[in-house]
This record gives sequence, structure tokens and C-alpha cells, in this order.
Amino acid sequence: MPKLPDTSQAVLIAPNIYWVGMHLKNDPFQCHPYLIINGDESILIDPGSMLEFSETVRKVKTLIDISSIKYIILHHQDPDLAAAVPEIEKLINRDDLQIVTHSRMSLLIKHYLVTSSYYEIDKHDYKLITSSGFKLEFLLTPYCHSPGAFVSYDPESKILFSGDIFGGIEESWDFYADETYFQKAKQFHQEYMPSKDIFNYALSKIEKLDIEMIAPQHGSVIEKKYIARLIQDMKNLDCGLYIEKKYNQELIDIIEELKKKEQALKERNLLLLEQSKRAEIGEMIGNIAHQWRQPLAIINTSLAILKEKNKADMLGKDEIADKLQKMEKRILYMSETIEDFMNYYTPDREKSYFSIKEAVEKALDIVNLKSEDRDIHLNLLLSDTHKIYGQINEFIQVIVSILSNINDLIAIKKIKGTEITISLYEQNSLITLSIKDNCGGIEEENLSKIFDPYFTTKHKSMGTGLGLHIAKMIIEDNLKGNLSAKNIYSGDGKKAGAEFIIKVKNES
Repeated sequence: MPKLPDTSQAVLIAPNIYWVGMHLKNDPFQCHPYLIINGDESILIDPGSMLEFSETVRKVKTLIDISSIKYIILHHQDPDLAAAVPEIEKLINRDDLQIVTHSRMSLLIKHYLVTSSYYEIDKHDYKLITSSGFKLEFLLTPYCHSPGAFVSYDPESKILFSGDIFGGIEESWDFYADETYFQKAKQFHQEYMPSKDIFNYALSKIEKLDIEMIAPQHGSVIEKKYIARLIQDMKNLDCGLYIEKKYNQELIDIIEELKKKEQALKERNLLLLEQSKRAEIGEMIGNIAHQWRQPLAIINTSLAILKEKNKADMLGKDEIADKLQKMEKRILYMSETIEDFMNYYTPDREKSYFSIKEAVEKALDIVNLKSEDRDIHLNLLLSDTHKIYGQINEFIQVIVSILSNINDLIAIKKIKGTEITISLYEQNSLITLSIKDNCGGIEEENLSKIFDPYFTTKHKSMGTGLGLHIAKMIIEDNLKGNLSAKNIYSGDGKKAGAEFIIKVKNES
């Protein structure tokens, strides 16, 4: 294509699509209206100011009857693009003429004394489809350089009418861009685009389109062979606030600081997980010892009785059988206890749907709250129907952490007649597990801290302060749910106990 077609006439850039602007001599800021011929629903794009009015109208009239224009697209509200609209309206002279723009700009465009109705793209699914089936798609490019700025895309010709984006300031103007065009576009974008972030947001939308040609409001028409490289160069361009060196350096410093904090946070979480594993091992040994203590005492007592009676030659066959049966039962219980702990502490990275009821029951076995010799009353309101997706062992760990805290409180405060209610229900698409106790509740000043790492009110021999913190991480990071705690009050306003609440979205 010639670099400078005969701009004294309308220039065809694609079938039924024309440049109808005016070449302003010795003006580096060329403005470009375009016309899409579409029968009596033709479209005029960015008609310009009164400087180009007469020439634009003349060129349009060489192509169509000007009254065939039904739509005028205004990509923003600046006078170099919109000032001529009231005069063009008079020439078109049709009641159904519509100004196609964004609602953020129609409020400003009316100040030119525009009288036509508005076709606001944000209220029409960012599309314009004429009765003949011709279609334009619109992409919002906010703050480039207007809050309601947008670009128009013709999916048939694959032409992007880009408004201010890809515009250029050219001392020696060429109708078609060449490989040096970025240098001509650079100054315009540095000054007119507010920031690199905003500009890159718009470019990321545009580069997803299949574009054969870009027809900007300023600068030169850009052919396909230059588009990809131009977009990449534009993405790396510092513009708006970024050309202010102090701001740019501050931004770079902030980004570096955020990267350092992100890395520190990752290292901290890894350390917490590692410490949590060590704490779990200690907790596991403590729990095994706790659960083995009673059966070992019974076995030891039975052995002592057998020895003494054997020495005295007082053992009968029935008594031996009875004692052996009791010891066998206790040994079997101890074996099952080890099996439970091994299953719980074995890493299980495979996710699957699991029963919350099953997880709660396994946690109860580990913490040993259901032991017959303890004055603890368990109210289990659980259903087999509620399942969630994740790792069951991690969920068991959460329940164990909560129940272990209750267990420790019972031991520390020597509480008798403990009531623990564990209920499971669904509400607003959330599966909720509630664990309530009557152990006196949590001190108000500690309520907001109990999930903090290393926070504990227990003696260091009884806890590290990591259990509830890790529990919250599992529920909120791994299961995308929520873990919270609150105090429960009796009818007379006294603090009666605490309630831990786990909420997980039902995705089954």
C-alpha cells in the first residue's frame, strides 16, 4: 500500500470502510474520522472538530447520502473528536440518529448541545447489531484517557477502531504506519495515558483480539505485520505518573519490598508448619501415653495378681482364663489406638470427598473424650450425608486441636460434668460444624488472639500455641472455609462456655 494515498478523497481501508478525514498540513496532531457503509444504518466514527467538518462532510457525501448515517460513535468526549457532532446532526436530520458512547461520557457530550438519543454501550452488553446483521463489539479501556473510554472492533473485517490508543504525534505524517511508528506514538502515550498499569490493562484486552488493522483517531493506520511488536513496545512504555522519576522509583521500591515480604511470609509459614509437625509428634506421644496408661495399669495389676496367686499356688483355670481375656482385650485396645494414630499422622496428599461425621469420630477416638471413666457428656448431632472435598487427615487435625484444648481445660480446671455438643448442619450452601462446651469460655482479651501463632495461656509443657493457628490455616487456606470462635452466655448473662464454628462451602 502507498504510504500516502490521495487524502483529498475518501480512502478505502477495507471493504465498505473508509477514512474520511482531512490532512492538516504542518500539523503533527492529525485527527481521523471513519465511515462504515451499511445501507441506511451507516456508522460514522469519531467525526472530529469544526476544523475538519467541511472536508469530512464532503468526503462522506461522495460515498453515501449523509442521511444514511444512523449511528455516530464517540470513543471519548474531547472536542477534537466530538465538537462537530451538533452540525453533523443537522445535516443527517433523522429522528432515529443515535450517539454510540459510554454512559460515563454521555453526561459530558450533551454539553456540546447534542440533541440525538444515546446508545450507551454499557447498557447494551457492549455490542451494536444493526437490523441488517452488521455487528460491532466494544471493549472498555477505562482512563485511556477518559473514564468511559472504549475501542470498537469489527469482527468481520477484523479492524480495531482504537480511539486515542495507538495514536501518534507525527511531524511528517504518513497515512500508513511503518516499523518506526512506535517512536511516533511514544510521546503521545507518555503524555495522555495516566499510568503504565492502566494502559497495560487496556492493552491486555486488545491483544486477545484477532486484528488485521488498527484505525486510531490520531497518527497512522497500522497494518497487521506491525501490530504484535507495537503492543509489546507499548506495554514496556513508562507513561503518565511513571515518567515522574520520583514516583517510578517509589513504585519500584514498593514492589521490591512486597516481594521481600511475600518471601518472608512463605518462609515463616514453612517454619510454622515444621514446628507444628514437631509439636504434633510430641502431642501424639502424649496422647498415646495418656490412652495407654489405664490399660497398662490394668495389665500390670492383673500380672501382679497372677504372680502372687501363682506363688501361693492359688490359681484356678477359670481365673487364669479371665485375667488373660482381660489383658488380651486391653492389648487389643492399645493396638487399635496405635493404628488410629498411624492412620492420622500418615501424610495423605490425595484429596477426595470424605464424611465429616467420620472425621469427627476419629478425632474423638484420638483425644479419648468418649472414655467411660470420664465425667464428660457428649451430645453428637451428626449426619452421614454431609461430605466435603479435601484431605480427611487435615480435617481430623483441626478437630483434634479444638478438642485437645477442651480436654486441657477440663484437666487444668478439674471440671466435673462437662457437656460437649458437636452438631453438623447446612445453611445458605455452607456446611457448618459447631463444637460447644460448658468449660467457662475464653477470656475476652484473648478471644481475638487464640488463632495467632505461638499464643497460648497454657504452661509450655502443655502446648506451643500453634494448634489453633494451624487449624485456621487448614480450614481457610486448604478448604477455603472459615474457622471462628465465640463465647456462649447463660440466661443470666454469665459466660458459660465457648463455641468453635467451622464453615465450608458445599460443593458436592
